[in-house]
Amino acid sequence: MVKKTTIILVTVKDILSKSCPIKGFLFRTVEMTESPKKLIKVTIEPRKNNRAKCSCCGKSVPTYDTSPSERSFDCIPLWNIPVRFYYRMRRVDCRHCGRIITEAIPRAIGKHRLTNDFRIFLAQWSRLLSWKDCARMFHAKWDSVFRSVQWVVQYGLAHRVPEEITANGIDEVAYAKGHHFMTIIYQTNDGARRLLGIVKDRNKAGLGRWLTQTLSQSQLSAIKFVGTDMWRPYLKVIREILPQALNIPDRFHIAKKLNEAVEEVRKQETKELATRGYEPVLKKKPLLLSQARHQPNGSSKNSPQRPPELQL
Repeated sequence: MVKKTTIILVTVKDILSKSCPIKGFLFRTVEMTESPKKLIKVTIEPRKNNRAKCSCCGKSVPTYDTSPSERSFDCIPLWNIPVRFYYRMRRVDCRHCGRIITEAIPRAIGKHRLTNDFRIFLAQWSRLLSWKDCARMFHAKWDSVFRSVQWVVQYGLAHRVPEEITANGIDEVAYAKGHHFMTIIYQTNDGARRLLGIVKDRNKAGLGRWLTQTLSQSQLSAIKFVGTDMWRPYLKVIREILPQALNIPDRFHIAKKLNEAVEEVRKQETKELATRGYEPVLKKKPLLLSQARHQPNGSSKNSPQRPPELQL
């Protein structure tokens, strides 16, 4: 028995309605233009009985008039073809604000010519591409990418909850040739890795000033863990400002200090064995710290047999 295959025809309007729905509005027409470049032109109209909202207080108010010209908004490209929305803005008579003002529209803010979806899209891709390449790939301007990233960062700063910070990371980053460093402070609790601040240089005064001026005393008291390297100014600031926090050095410096301690013990043991007339077994550091895969009998594949135990 042959199964019947149902073919569903999908138009660009259907794709936009599913991927970018605009509550209270509908896509009236969708057409492709070839001059001066390819462009998907989408005309938007409000639905019947749709009351405009004041862009100041956000309440539904009567319409005062409608603009005779269309305002355009760029959206996320489809098949690498730019998509542009066209809409005739309405002005509203808001009795709550006591003035005539342009309506608020979803998926766009103020007089920005990019939809919010497109701005978030550009900000996300700017993490993988340079701003110049991001603008070129998605038919935008460099300034549009910059303002999109700025808008997303400002939104994140305004909506972050610093009271939830219980674990911090403090690290240094070189930003220019020579010994030029800056200090970055980021949140690490609950699997989050969020940048909190950047301080020029890596001295005690700069880090201490940022902690005391940015975070309140209750927020500082809530920090339980701080991850840092072994840079002494960082350790002093944590000891003075965050005495209740457990300082956790990073793995690199822990391994470095451990290797230095093992090397010091090896040198002492080698010297002591030599003075007592015995031939030192571990004359070189690589032999002690090698990570060769051991055979079942306890010796590595390419290393000599283990010498008998010394009778001291």
